[in-house]
Amino acid sequence: MAKVETQPTQKRILILCVDRDGDLEVKAGIKTPLLGRTANVDGAVSLALKDPEEPDANAMFEAVRLYDRLHNEKQPEEVFEVATISGSELGGVSADRKLVAELNSLQETFNANEVILVSDGYSDEAVLPLVESRVPVSSVRRIVIKHSESIEETAAVFTKYIRLLVDEPRYARLALGLPGLLVLIFGVFWGLSIIYPEAIYYYGIAIVIVLGGFLLLKGFGVDKATKDFYKWAKEYTPPPLPVQISNYTIIAGILCVAVSVYLGIASVTASVAPPIDLGGWFGLLPSIAYYFISGIKDLLVVGISIVLFGRSLRLYFERDSKLLRNAALIVSVVWSRWILEGTANLIYNPGAGLNNPFFATFIYTIIVGILIGIASVLLIYIVNRSAKDFFNKNAEKPEEL
Repeated sequence: MAKVETQPTQKRILILCVDRDGDLEVKAGIKTPLLGRTANVDGAVSLALKDPEEPDANAMFEAVRLYDRLHNEKQPEEVFEVATISGSELGGVSADRKLVAELNSLQETFNANEVILVSDGYSDEAVLPLVESRVPVSSVRRIVIKHSESIEETAAVFTKYIRLLVDEPRYARLALGLPGLLVLIFGVFWGLSIIYPEAIYYYGIAIVIVLGGFLLLKGFGVDKATKDFYKWAKEYTPPPLPVQISNYTIIAGILCVAVSVYLGIASVTASVAPPIDLGGWFGLLPSIAYYFISGIKDLLVVGISIVLFGRSLRLYFERDSKLLRNAALIVSVVWSRWILEGTANLIYNPGAGLNNPFFATFIYTIIVGILIGIASVLLIYIVNRSAKDFFNKNAEKPEEL
């Protein structure tokens, strides 16, 4: 049986020079892609004649030199070719899309198995992933011209930040908006100075006001807080009606309590003259307590009752068994108004011991309060058992309006 000889697999290697910023087309007017040694030498010479300091021309010469060396040292199964592709002076996505399109065009003409990438060094990070995603990259050759790398990188970084200040709205407001506003104010005052010559002197005051206001807003985060509030108001969804009623009654109750405290203080200041020494304050403590409790008791009880009433409505709609305890608490709070009144009268008139009518009234209100509490507990127990089915619905699923 005759032995079959296998042909070695052909390796097609493309030496690729990349001009990402498009200098070859912009400066020399040469359309890319360039394929072949002659086209690349002519393109590099034309670019070097237009701009002798251009690093891309040196990169193209290096690609041709590398092609000559590898072509002379190649193995029988290897096929070498040299090419140049260019991006766009706009950079970014536009340049990358153009590079990919030209690389695909080269692949249709010379279907390479691997690529040796030649660049000026700065664009490696952006170009290498684009090439590797389509053709394996076996080597990268960086060409760095003396005294040009740092200048090019500095210029690129400076251009990037300039572009960021112009295109990014968040930075543009500070870099362009504020100076623009100051220039506009200067123009207005300059125009007014034609009619009113003294108007130009107010420009400095206007600058201080604008800069101070801007720094104040930024320093305290007023702009961010305003933006967050606008977003919250735009996306706000009102809660269910029982929750709204409960929230409103809480606000109303807090206001009533706050006003009651004010009325208590006002009652004290209107009825008690401030003493001169510390001993006088101790002597006036019963009077201060009496007038303060007398002024606070009515509206304080009303405010707390409003809060509890709103909570009771919410618990009723939600069919929560806590409704009964809340209702009993309202009765106790209402009765506490007479307990406070008896306490104030007893503090103001402490004499005569058990014969003091205010003492008897105080004991009476305490006993009645205890009886009301006991009756409330019994009533809660009875109603809870009789309305057991009503409150059990809440355990499964709250009823919605």
